[in-house]
Formats: sequence, C-alpha cells, structure tokens
Amino acid sequence: MAAAALAGPALAQGAGWYGGAAVGRTAASIDEDRIRQGLAGQGLATSSFSQRDTDTGYKLFGGYQVNRWLGIEAGFFDLGQMGYTATTTPAGNLRGDVKVRGLNLDAVGTLPLTDRLSLLGRVGVAHARTRGSFAATGAVTNPYGASSSSSKDTGLKLGAGLAWRVSEAWELRGEYERLRIKDGVGNRGDIDMLGVGLVYRFGGAQPAPRAATPAYVAAAAPAPALVPMPPPPAPPAPAAPLVPVRVHFSADALFGFDQATLRPEGGRELDAFAGQLRDIEYDRVRVTGHTDRLGATAYNERLSRQRADAVNAQLVRAGIPAGKLASSGAGETAPVTAAGACKGEQPTTALRACLQPDRRVEVEVDGQRQSAR
Repeated sequence: MAAAALAGPALAQGAGWYGGAAVGRTAASIDEDRIRQGLAGQGLATSSFSQRDTDTGYKLFGGYQVNRWLGIEAGFFDLGQMGYTATTTPAGNLRGDVKVRGLNLDAVGTLPLTDRLSLLGRVGVAHARTRGSFAATGAVTNPYGASSSSSKDTGLKLGAGLAWRVSEAWELRGEYERLRIKDGVGNRGDIDMLGVGLVYRFGGAQPAPRAATPAYVAAAAPAPALVPMPPPPAPPAPAAPLVPVRVHFSADALFGFDQATLRPEGGRELDAFAGQLRDIEYDRVRVTGHTDRLGATAYNERLSRQRADAVNAQLVRAGIPAGKLASSGAGETAPVTAAGACKGEQPTTALRACLQPDRRVEVEVDGQRQSAR
C-alpha cells in the first residue's frame, strides 16, 4: 500500500485531531536605547550594558487538521526569562528581568515538497503575560517605581518551518516563530523561538494486519492452483497454445505497511507457488506490482516496482530461472475496485480497508502442465 505521503496525503495529513510539544532557544529584543535615555534623565551616564536576551522555551499544543493544506492550532507557551543590567556613572546599576508565558491560536498552512517533507507557515495571535522584577542600587533610582510588575498583552504571532512525516501517526517539526508583545513597563518588542517539536496525529496509526487475509487469490479461478491444459484430441495434433494464468498476491500479506521487504510468511507463500510450477512448461513469468490510489502518483509507482522486484527475487531463490522472469510496477493505474465504490480522499482506516484489493502483486504465467511420463 502506498504510504500517506506529503504529496498525496503524506505530511499533508487527512482531517483529524493532533497534539504535540516543542522545545527550543528563545531570544528577545531589549530596548537598550530607551533604558539608557531613562537613566540619562536621572543625570546618569550608562558606562556598561549587558543583556540576558536568550533562554530555553517550550510549548504544548493541540490542533485540528481541516484538510491537507490547513490546520487550526491552539497552545500554551513559556518563553523563559530575559533581562539586562545597566551600570552607571556616578556608581550605580539597574537590573531588570522579565518572564513571558501565554496562550496562542494559529492557522497553520502546509505545502507538500516531497513524499514526506512539507513546508509550514503559521499566522495567529498570542495572549502573553509578562512578569517583571527590577532592582536599583547606588546612584540609580528605579525608573519603574516598583520592584515588580505584571501585564497582559495580545499581539501578532508568525512562524515558518519544515515538517517530516516519520510515520502515519508521528511527525517531526522544526520551526522559527516570532511573537510581538509588550512587557510590564511599556516596552514593546519581539521574542523569537527556534525549536524542534514532535506531533502525534490521532487515528493515524496503522491498524494491525488481519490474520484472515489470504496470501493470494486467483483471478481466473477460485483457487490459485494451476489447471492442466486438456490433451489434444488426437496425436499428432499441434500442441495447444500456452495460456496465461494470472495469480494475485495480496500486498498486505506479503509486505509490511509502506515497505518493499518480504515478510517471512510472504516468502513461504511465494516458495509454495514456485513449487507448483515445477511440472509446468512455461516460457515466461511476468510480475507486476500495484498500489491503491492513496498517496503521490510517483511514490506509488516506485513502491509498486520495488515490491514486484522483491517478489521476482524470491521466485529466483525458489528455483525459477531468472531469464524467464520480468517485473514491473503499475502503481495506481490498474485498480480492481469499482469506480466510486471506495469514497473519500483521506487515508482513513475504512478507506484503506475498502481499497485493499488494489494493493496486490500479480504473477502471470504463460504455460501448460507437462505430460506424464
């Protein structure tokens, strides 16, 4: 089966809820000029100014993916603590520290770049609470009139980043975000966060494989056993033409989800099939991989080809001459489910189950059973 990929539904996941967390480095813009001017108003010259403008921040968030391009996300953030120390002449100093926490509501856009990689962009609002503490010594008088302050402010929030689909359920993000807020003493500035986050999409985990799924189903007969050709009516009549027999192997039984490596039980099924060919005269064996329509077209074609090659290699190991084997991938171009029978575009559990017959590997043999000696 083709994976839910970014360029199909891969990173651009289907509609549904998700949650996650992120941690990263935060940085603030401190209004040094305004602080120096305030000290100059006290008749003091600023001899040195040091900034503590970076810290570690984190955020917790949850959201709803409206469609493959747009999600709505709400969260809580803690941007850490930033501050400064100004030393003056005559001797004195002023120290200020501010902690920033708050809530945000964003619209998050997703643009698929490859099967698994997507570009993210976000715009929203942040409601931040800032708590400040200030201390003045020596010749400096606290210009804020209090040793602590607290304020709330709502400002614009912007961001951009990349997302990597690890699996149907898990996604890794790297993002740069900027919040425009005002602190407790009237300074307005930007606080940036460069972080890495992990997202879990509810309902995106792969369902357990069904134990009852048959390894292969004959397309032209109720069982995959090859039927002997009827003998010619009378010798020396010409030999009957080779008639192709096509056998379907369920991709879900042969391979793991979104993989092209044969399962041990899938290898045993192919070995058993190769054993049935030992008393068959055949000119060639054609192996064709197929996927369902979910996922990117190019990705599906590649996955179907890789699975056909894996079946080809197993049949060679089981004793079929490599010169009589040919493999190819048809991707999603030849479904066996009826048009309109499986509705929807998002990779839900029900839709994947409906499209299961399309995920298959066909083995076509042109041959006839050998005469008994």
